[in-house]
Amino acid sequence: MPARRYRTKSYGGRRVHTPGGRVLVHYKEKRSGKPKCASCGRPLGGVPWVRASRLQSLPRSSRMPNRPFGGYLCPACTRQVIKEAARV
Repeated sequence: MPARRYRTKSYGGRRVHTPGGRVLVHYKEKRSGKPKCASCGRPLGGVPWVRASRLQSLPRSSRMPNRPFGGYLCPACTRQVIKEAARV
């Protein structure tokens, strides 16, 4: 019996024949959602489209853009936030 999290249609298993002659079910890793801007919801550029566990193993330079609010806000929203901060 598979683990409870695998008993759904969205986890569709695949039967694999092993060299020992057994038939096992391998489950594919789910695809994550595309990273989005926290303000407007537009997809973020420069941020890889991988699951959080995989993102931690990537080097920091490839995890997010190297600018203020990089990987959190899109460039347009970042520009707007910086302008508002300068006005105050």
